[in-house]
Amino acid sequence: MTVSLGASTVWRDRRFLLLASARVVSVLGNGFARVALAFAVLALPGASPGRLSLVLACQAVPQLAFILMGGVIADRMSRSRLMVLADALGAGAYAGLAAMVLTGHAPLTAMCLLAVAAGTASALFAPAMDGMVPLVVPRDRLQRANGLLRVATNSSLLLGLALSGVTVALVGPGWALALNAASFVVSALLTARLRVIARPRGRTSGWADLREGWREFSSRQWLWAVVAQYAVVVAALNANVGVLGPLTAERHFGGARAWSVIVAAQAVGTVAGAGLAARVRVRRPLLVAVLCTFPAAVPIALLSVAAPVWLIAGAMFGTGVTSDVFGVLWATTIQREIPEQVLSRVSSYDWFGSLALAPLGLLVAGPVATAVGTDRALAGCAVLIVLATAATLLSPQVRTLRAPVDPPRAPLPAPRAAECETDEEETAD
Repeated sequence: MTVSLGASTVWRDRRFLLLASARVVSVLGNGFARVALAFAVLALPGASPGRLSLVLACQAVPQLAFILMGGVIADRMSRSRLMVLADALGAGAYAGLAAMVLTGHAPLTAMCLLAVAAGTASALFAPAMDGMVPLVVPRDRLQRANGLLRVATNSSLLLGLALSGVTVALVGPGWALALNAASFVVSALLTARLRVIARPRGRTSGWADLREGWREFSSRQWLWAVVAQYAVVVAALNANVGVLGPLTAERHFGGARAWSVIVAAQAVGTVAGAGLAARVRVRRPLLVAVLCTFPAAVPIALLSVAAPVWLIAGAMFGTGVTSDVFGVLWATTIQREIPEQVLSRVSSYDWFGSLALAPLGLLVAGPVATAVGTDRALAGCAVLIVLATAATLLSPQVRTLRAPVDPPRAPLPAPRAAECETDEEETAD
């Protein structure tokens, strides 16, 4: 493993700067929503763990149901245009949720429908975003660009999380949701300035496009093995972050402020992790990435025994570091190994598989916590993460896939004497 210390030039690219700026604003709002939505539901009359699970599951189900469609669309039209449409849908969904919470009139059916709209926006946005970076960044700078993009967005998430607990405590979760809606509007306006050529419309059907994406996905053992791992990991993490963690914070740590400290610690770790991942060079990126998943079980296990907040926050910081090393190495490997013309479709299968069990995790987390206790439910989540990660290491391709060696950059030629003399004569004139 080596560390690259060279200065990056990706920030000089106007299109990458616009892309990063849009994501920074949107993620800032999502930092508010991550804390606000759970406590908004818990603050409503008749709130219960089951009701919280239902609303969050309604957000997660369309992310799974429409993600493949999002991949097909993103490979057939301008990815930037699709991102703008998704941002507009997300803005409307969170504005509606904010209005209901602020007015106190929040029928469960209406909240579930708006949660479905927010999940659909994410399903359309994610594959298009995954396919955008290779369009604006040279191949040999993909890992650096992915790392810097995550540093920027994770820093923004950290700010959002740091302010979310205070906002929820002082003015209520409704205003935090309203800020998230406004962030989607700003993100859409910035992304609209990002011009990317629309893809030529093929004569094949959407089903044929899906089958082509599946062939590319299923033919790579390393790809589907890690995705299968994360189907379990994401379900466990979502159950913790969406339901079990807030319940534990409400009962043992005093509520939203303590929980925002815990999740903010993870956000601080992701900033450090992304900065490290932007520079580190490893020969076997997938092996390192999978090993980086094991620490995700530690803070969940600590929550299960109601450890001190500072200890849980420290473990969440470590999880943030390793999770973003995984994220950068994983995204860069996919962008390098998958042909660009099918990248969004393969990415959609990645998202589909990774999110396959997420709605189930959210839906059963509340009832399981009621039946066996929150502490045992958290311990079960930690065990699932460890077992799924260990099983992935059985894949030979995961253990052996190597990163390509980038060719050395040729030094710029020195100016010839005649050219220097000409420049001097022109300056004198």
